[in-house]
Amino acid sequence: MGGLFAVASEKDCVHDLFYGTDYHSHLGTCRGGMATLDDNGFHRHIHDITTAQFRSKFEQDVKTMAGRTGIGVISDYESQPLIIGSHLGNYAIVTVGAIANLEQLARDAFHRRITHFSEMSSIGINPTELVATLINEGATFEEGICIAQERIEGSCSICLLTKEGVYVARDLYGRTPVIIGRKPGAYAATFETSAFPNLDYAVERDLGPGEIVLMTADGLEQKRAPGVHKQVCAFFWVYYGFPGSSYEGINVEATRYRCGAAIAKRDTVEVDMVAGIPDSGTGHAIGYANHSHVAYGRPFAKYTPTWPRSFMPQDQSVRTLVAHMKLIPVPDLVMNKRLLFCDDSIVRGTQLADTLQRLYDAGAREIHMRPACPPLIHRCKYLNFSRSKSENDFAGRRALRELEGGEDRALEEYACPESDRYAAMVDRIRQRLSLTSLAYQRLDDLVAAIGMPKEDLCTYCWDGCEGCYGKQMTLQEAACEDDHTE
Repeated sequence: MGGLFAVASEKDCVHDLFYGTDYHSHLGTCRGGMATLDDNGFHRHIHDITTAQFRSKFEQDVKTMAGRTGIGVISDYESQPLIIGSHLGNYAIVTVGAIANLEQLARDAFHRRITHFSEMSSIGINPTELVATLINEGATFEEGICIAQERIEGSCSICLLTKEGVYVARDLYGRTPVIIGRKPGAYAATFETSAFPNLDYAVERDLGPGEIVLMTADGLEQKRAPGVHKQVCAFFWVYYGFPGSSYEGINVEATRYRCGAAIAKRDTVEVDMVAGIPDSGTGHAIGYANHSHVAYGRPFAKYTPTWPRSFMPQDQSVRTLVAHMKLIPVPDLVMNKRLLFCDDSIVRGTQLADTLQRLYDAGAREIHMRPACPPLIHRCKYLNFSRSKSENDFAGRRALRELEGGEDRALEEYACPESDRYAAMVDRIRQRLSLTSLAYQRLDDLVAAIGMPKEDLCTYCWDGCEGCYGKQMTLQEAACEDDHTE
C-alpha cells in the first residue's frame, strides 16, 4: 500500500514533514523517504524500513534537512522521493498506488526512443520514475500530471516538490484518499487525517478524483478541477485506515462500529464473548458487542513493541511468523468459552487457521467467525492491498474452484449471498478453518455502514464490479439493467 504527506509552510517544515510522514507507517512495507527544498536545493533521504520503524531510521537525517516545502512517503517497494531534472525544471516526486500497465507504458517509452530508466532494482522499473517520464511529456507540470493520470491503468496519487510549491494530485478515480489540512502559516496534504491533530492542522477538504492543486503556504491554487466519477476503495474503512482517520468526511472507527452492528443484526448465534482479531478487527467487534449486548473481551493480547502489521513483510513465511508471534492467547478467557471473533477480512486464511488452532488448544469450546467484509473473490488491480500473486490464493476463490472442479465459473453467483453457490463456498471455508460457524458481512450492509453511494465506492475485490466507469459490468449488474429496461 503506502502513504504520502506534504507540507508548504511560511516557516521550516521539517518537523511537520517528519512526524506527518511517520503517521503513515501503518500503511508501509519496505521504503520510506523525505525531500525538502530550500535556497540551497533539494535535501533528500531514503531508507529501508522493512525491519525498523520510520522514525528510528530518519531521526538523525532530519537534523540535516531544511526548507519550507517538503514531501514524504511510506512506499511499497520502490525507493522515493526521486529528484528529477527536466525541461520543466528540477523537482522531487513521490507516488502512491498501483500501475497495472507499467510494462506497456515502459515499452511505449522505449519505442519513442525518448527515455531511459536509471532507478532499476530487483523489482524492475521504478514506478515513480515511470510517472516522472510521463509528466515530463507535458508543457507544464499540470499538463504532465494530467498525461500521467490519463495513461495509467490502476491508480496513482502524486506529489511534486517544485520551486513554485507542491503539486498535489489525487488519482483519476479517487481510489486513494488525499486530504488537505491547514493551520496558521501552513498547508499540508495527507492520506491519513489522523496525521493532522497532533501537528495542529485542521481538515480543509478532500481533493476530488483527478483533482490537481498547487499548494503553497498561502493556500491552494486549483490546476485541474475534480472529475465527476469516484471509485474510493472501500477497504480503507474495513482494514487499511487508521481508526482516527476520515475519508470523504467518514470516520474509520465509527464505520467499523456500524459494520459490526450490521453483522450482529443478522446474527442469531449464542456466545459467551465477542472479540476482535487485533487491531483492525477490534472496532468491528465493539460494534457487534454493543448491538448484541454480549460481553466484549480480549482473549488475545497483541504484542505491539516489536511486531508490525502482518501484511507488511514481503515473504509469506515471514508474514506467517509475524501473525503467530504478535498474538498471545489469554487462557483464562478462553477455556470452555463460546467465542465469536470479528476480523477485517479473510484473505488466504493461512494465518487465521493457526490463530484458531491456538484458541482450540487453549480450551475454546466453540469459535464463530464474522469477517467485516464479503469473501474476497477477485484480486485487486487498482491498489497493492494484498501480497497474493494470484487470486487463486484467496480462501474464497480457492473454495470456489474446488466446488467447480478447478474452473472459475459462476463468479457472479458466488458473490451473491442469497445463492446456493455462495452458501457452499462459505461452508467450504468454514470447514477448512474448523470453525463452529462462519458468516460474512453482506456487501449491501458494508456499503450502508460506510454511508456513500455504491457507485462512488470500489467493490471490485468482492463482486467484480468496476462501476460504470470501468471496462465492464458484472454479469449480475448487466442482468439487473436488462430487468430495468424491460
